Amino acid sequence: MGNTSGTEVINPSKLSRIEFTFDYAIGRGGFGIVWVVKFHGDKKYYAMKEMQKLKIASKKSILSIMNEKKLLTLLRHPFIVNIKFSFQDRDNLYLVMDLMLGGDLRYHINIQKKFTEAQTKFFTACVLAGLEYIHVNSIIHRDIKPENLVLDNRGYIRITDFGIAKICSGDNSNDNSGTPGYMAPEVMNREHHNHAADYFALGVIVFELMMGRRPYTGKNKGEIKQKIFSKQVGLRKSEVPAGWSLESVDFVNKLLERKPSQRLGSGGPHELKSHMWLRDFDWKALMEKKLKSPFRPKEFSNFDPRIFFDIQDDNDYSIDISSMQEMFSGYYFDWRDSHSRSNETTLKVQAKCN
Repeated sequence: MGNTSGTEVINPSKLSRIEFTFDYAIGRGGFGIVWVVKFHGDKKYYAMKEMQKLKIASKKSILSIMNEKKLLTLLRHPFIVNIKFSFQDRDNLYLVMDLMLGGDLRYHINIQKKFTEAQTKFFTACVLAGLEYIHVNSIIHRDIKPENLVLDNRGYIRITDFGIAKICSGDNSNDNSGTPGYMAPEVMNREHHNHAADYFALGVIVFELMMGRRPYTGKNKGEIKQKIFSKQVGLRKSEVPAGWSLESVDFVNKLLERKPSQRLGSGGPHELKSHMWLRDFDWKALMEKKLKSPFRPKEFSNFDPRIFFDIQDDNDYSIDISSMQEMFSGYYFDWRDSHSRSNETTLKVQAKCN
């Protein structure tokens, strides 16, 4: 990706595996491996997704991978996991991303079970900062869940995995995307949905951090759907854990409202930020990352301890699309044959989700 900070511009078409030192694997997904790598060009560490084209094609996930790459190339923000480079060779696709050393939120939920109100409020503010950015740019994430919220080594959360994210355009009632347990009722019921679906998922996560369980559970999607449509979950004063305020309960209950038009955030992210639970939060200090997180991951607790270095968040967050590369071009199929050649250079705020 081109770098607007004054350093040398790197042509992604000339990148290859030999430009990186592979230290160790930190994850394995359905398409390949995630590595910690050191880029020879700037001597910095990144997370690299190495994905096998054959597996992507066989699982009919080409459009999902293309969608994630397209969106991440257009977006840049301190509260999402940003893409740095993308390139390919004959067999694999490579996405080089910000390296997050703190693990995902699911990892920490499995260990800690419940969190304090201060910790949860900080996490919520981080997620909301990221959601506000993508929503203003007319994008719905559609898969907000603990596995897709990753921590840096200071305890700040970023949003990742834009595989099923979507730019708002027209009716999306046929889309039934997401993870059961975090999917909004309107999505599960195959109704048109907008950014409010992401706020329902955020409400589920806040409930989970507070109570140690999700508001709607079941063995499968059908059971979860049945419970959602049979009863509106709402926390009562008697259920509030020690140390939690009534303002936090009101925040959760309003996010879990089944009707999207009545849900907190239906009018935009300012509704959440002006709620009494978050009204006095120092958003400026958060964006500048000057706040001390009330939860800090144990150093490299779920990473190989051989590497000891401090990741500095000095990335350039301006939008640059110079690394847009046509994936799979001339290999397996040419996506230009079945997709319009958009010259879109930015996401328009004017596009509406409603």
